Amino acid sequence: MGIFSRLSWFFKHRWKQYSFGVLALLLVAACNVIPPRIVGVVVDAVSKKTMTINFLMMNLGLLIVVAILGYFLRFVWQKMIFGSSYVLERDLRDRLFRHFMKMDTTFYQKWRTGDLMAHATNDIDAVREVAGPGVLTLADSLITGLSMIFAMGMFVDWKLTLYAILPLILLAVMANVLGNKIHDAFMKSQAAFSSINNKTQESVVGIKVLKALGQEKQDEEDFDTYVNQNIKANKKSYRLDAMFDPLTSIIMGISYVITIILGGLAVIHSQITIGELVSFITYMAELTWPMFAIGSLFNILERGSASYDRITELLGEKSSLVTPRHEVKTAPNGTLDFEMKKFHYPDDKAIALNNVSFELKEGQTMGIVGPTGGGKSTIIGLLMRDFDHYNGQITVGDHDIRDFKLDDYLDTIGYVPQTNFLFSTDIRDNIRFANIDATDQQVEEAAHVADLDDDIHDMPKGYDTQVGELGVSLSGGQKQRLAIARAVLSNPELLILDDSLSAVDSKTERNIEERIAENRCNGTTIIAASRLSSVEHADQILVVDDGTIIEHGTHEELLAAHGWYYDTFNLQAKNAELEGRLNNRG
Repeated sequence: MGIFSRLSWFFKHRWKQYSFGVLALLLVAACNVIPPRIVGVVVDAVSKKTMTINFLMMNLGLLIVVAILGYFLRFVWQKMIFGSSYVLERDLRDRLFRHFMKMDTTFYQKWRTGDLMAHATNDIDAVREVAGPGVLTLADSLITGLSMIFAMGMFVDWKLTLYAILPLILLAVMANVLGNKIHDAFMKSQAAFSSINNKTQESVVGIKVLKALGQEKQDEEDFDTYVNQNIKANKKSYRLDAMFDPLTSIIMGISYVITIILGGLAVIHSQITIGELVSFITYMAELTWPMFAIGSLFNILERGSASYDRITELLGEKSSLVTPRHEVKTAPNGTLDFEMKKFHYPDDKAIALNNVSFELKEGQTMGIVGPTGGGKSTIIGLLMRDFDHYNGQITVGDHDIRDFKLDDYLDTIGYVPQTNFLFSTDIRDNIRFANIDATDQQVEEAAHVADLDDDIHDMPKGYDTQVGELGVSLSGGQKQRLAIARAVLSNPELLILDDSLSAVDSKTERNIEERIAENRCNGTTIIAASRLSSVEHADQILVVDDGTIIEHGTHEELLAAHGWYYDTFNLQAKNAELEGRLNNRG
C-alpha cells in the first residue's frame, strides 16, 4: 500500500475528482445492497403465499430504478477515477521527457535508449494502473465488501456473518507473506522488459550492418535469449501472483460451507427465514468479487510500486552540468579562449587532455587535426559543454562558458557532427529545424551554401522529398550537407564542423568551404577534420595527439615545420593523386 502514499502528491492535486469517484462507488455499493434484499422479501412473500401483482410490480420497478441509478453512478466513477489516472500518465511522461532534455552526456552513456523508452512507456503504464484500476479495486473492494458484510449482519444475522467471514483473515496473512516477493519479482520482470527494448532498438537501427555481415541468425538467437529471460522473469512474478485466486476460492468455499451449515440450522430453528438465508447467500456471492479483487489489487500495486521505483531512480539522476552562480545575461560573443590544464572523462582516470591552450578571435577559422583518438572530439565536446568539470577554463568574451545559461550558450553554436541525426520528415523541415520561422528562400540559400541545392532539385519532389527514418533515403554526403545547411541557417556565432565533410569529394568540399567563408565573413568557425585539405585555408591549425597540442600554426607554417602535418599532408596528396589516376583509367 506504500505506493499510494508515494503518489500522495498527485492524489492531493486531484482530490476532488477522486472524492466524487469514491462517492459514486459508495452509492453503487449501496445500490448493490438493495437487490438481494428485494429478492429475499419476494421469496418470503412467495413462501408465505402473500404475493400480489402490485407487490411484485413495485419491487420490479424498484429494481429498475436501482439499475438505472447504478449505470449513471458507474459512469461517474469511471470518468473521475480512470480520467484522473490518465492525467497522472501525462504528468509523468512530461516530467520524464523534460528530465531527458536536461540531462548531460554522462547520463546518456549510463542509460541506453531502449531502457529509457521502457521507463517512459511500460513503467508509466504500470503506475497509471495504480491511480486507475488500483484505486478502483481498493475502494470498490472495501466499499462493496464492508457494505455486504454490514447488510448480512443488519438484515440477516450478525453471528452467522461473523462465522462466515472468519476464514477471510487468511487472505490478509497470505498478502503479507507474498507482498515483498511479488515486488522483487516485478522489478526483475520490468528490468527484463527494458533489456528486450534495448536489444530490439539496437537490432532495428543496425539492421543494415547485420545483413551486410550476415549475422541475422546469430542476432535472432541473441534476441531469443533476451525473450527467454523475460519469460522466465514474468513466469516467476505471475506464479506468485497466481497463488491468490486459488487461495481465495478455497477460503470462499469454506465460507459457503459455514453459511450453508449454520444458516440451514438457523432456518430449522426458526432463527431466520428461508428468504433471509437466500438474501445472505446472495450477499455472499456479492462478497466474492472483493475477495478475488485482493489478488488483482496486489498485482497492480506491486507492479506499479516496482515501476515507480524505477522511474524515481531515473528522475533522481542529477546532471553534472554546472548551474551558473552569477548568470551572464548578455549573448556569448567575442574571443574564444581555451585553457585546459587537465581533463579526464567521468569514471575514467586516463588523462584525455593535458595542457591544451589556444585563442580564437571572433571571425577567425580554426582547424583541428590529428591522429584518431588524439583529442579532437574531446575539445569539441568541452566547447559544447558535454562536460563542465575540469581543471581549466573556457571563456567567450571574457566570460566563463559555465556562467551562461546552457540553452542561451548552445543557441549561439551551430554544430555539425560526422554522424548526423535527421528527422523523418521532408528536406525543407529538416533544414529549418533550428529556425522553424525561416522562409523558403532562406532554406534554399542555406542549401546552396552546403552545395546541396542541385541534388535537391534533381529529386522528384525537391524540398518536399521525405528523407525517411534517420535519412535512410539520402547518401552519406547528402546527410552531411543537409546538416551543414541546417547549422548555417541558424546563423550561429560559432560554427563547429566535426569531421562533417568526410563523405563528400574534394570538389564539393572546396565549394562548401568557399561558400561558408563567404556566408560567414564575420563568423567564427572551427573545423575538426581527418582530411587536411578541409583546414588548409584556416587562420590557424591545431595538431592534437595523445591529448596535447603537438603543432600549431597556419598551413604554410606547419608544412615548413616538417612534422606530423607535413608528413600526413603529403601522404594524403599522393593518395588523392593515385585515386585520380585510377578513376581516369576507369
